[in-house]
Amino acid sequence: MADNTLDLSVSDMRVFVPALDFQLSLRFYQALGWELKWKGDDDGLAILELADHRFFLQNFYRPELADNFMFQVLVSDAQAWYEHVSKILEEGDFGKARLRPPKLEDYGAITLHVLDPSGVLIHFSQFVTD
Repeated sequence: MADNTLDLSVSDMRVFVPALDFQLSLRFYQALGWELKWKGDDDGLAILELADHRFFLQNFYRPELADNFMFQVLVSDAQAWYEHVSKILEEGDFGKARLRPPKLEDYGAITLHVLDPSGVLIHFSQFVTD
């Protein structure tokens, strides 16, 4: 009898993050620490990497998408990220980008909320252990 087992393993998962102003968003993520790994010739798509994790930045924007889009970055020190992002926002011109101080969320993580220039919400979360 033949083995019909399917290989459903997953090697990675990447989201497509919308950008109202592609170049501004690209500069914002690079200022935060993401490294540009690849960019299309037409400025329509880029791959950004932070700590071996990647996402696509796309030159596509719909308010109903961007205003409801979020992703989480797990970090070891949410307060350090708060200080890092605060400094970047003070020194750079990143449009409507802003942040809220870290706070302990019900799901057990100290989380810093950062809105990127397009309204995408980034959760920098530090899970706390008892």
